[in-house]
Amino acid sequence: MNPATTLMGDLPDLPHPATPARAAVRRGDGLLLATIAGLVAGVWQLSALGLYTARSDTGYWLGVAGGVMMLLLFTYPLRKRWPLLARFGKAKFWFVAHMVFGVAGPLLVIAHSTFRIGSVNAGVALFSMVIVALSGVVGRFLYLRIHRGLGGERESLAGLQQALGLHAQATHSRLAFAPTAEARLRAFEQRMTSPSDAWTTQLQRLLVLPHEARRVQREAMAEVDAILKQRARERQRLLEELRDRRHRLRRLVRAHTDAVVRISRYAAYVRLFSLWHVLHVPFVYLMVVC
Repeated sequence: MNPATTLMGDLPDLPHPATPARAAVRRGDGLLLATIAGLVAGVWQLSALGLYTARSDTGYWLGVAGGVMMLLLFTYPLRKRWPLLARFGKAKFWFVAHMVFGVAGPLLVIAHSTFRIGSVNAGVALFSMVIVALSGVVGRFLYLRIHRGLGGERESLAGLQQALGLHAQATHSRLAFAPTAEARLRAFEQRMTSPSDAWTTQLQRLLVLPHEARRVQREAMAEVDAILKQRARERQRLLEELRDRRHRLRRLVRAHTDAVVRISRYAAYVRLFSLWHVLHVPFVYLMVVC
């Protein structure tokens, strides 16, 4: 393909198909954390008023309600193992109920205790319950990043690539006039999507990858901008047309790097979710025993 044809041909204004879903998940995370913080603050204020004690009728029934909710948490994992329970409601309903009980149950038990620990056993039970609740919040965070919504339909890496429109050939052909930028994007994609079992690599992809993606975007667009300006001067292109093509190419580069980031992070989230499950279950058993 002629580089000049590639440069002057139509450049579609690429959408970001995953952006609304990602934004909704982030808003949900923020809303959940704000709600939990508000509820904990409310329980703290209620306990500080001294309207009841753990041994009073009110305190007693708060503890009973919280304990029942903690027991009802086990209906969700039981549903996966007992086909009979699978007939009652969709998985989404059971998962939402699991989350609600996992937040409301510990809050009611803490309200019952009025933030006081009466014995070693009670202390172990209380702290293990809090750890389980916080672990559940972390589990929800990971779950929503490797599943579509709450329905439990797991996204495959290939399906995610298709949804994001990460077609390397199309991307590189549109950037053929800027070979250094094209090579930089190709190397970034290959490096970040290559399989790796090292935990250091997984953590790097979760914590550092977005910053590196922005660096790659800046470096690639610096070359694209320079070539576009040169071609515009040579062909006396209008400034408005140059700006429009620059904007479209910037969106193309950004869509490519964003897709690489999401695919790379998907694999890291899967690994972390498996580790989370290993750590979550023992604390649940410890809480039940106490």
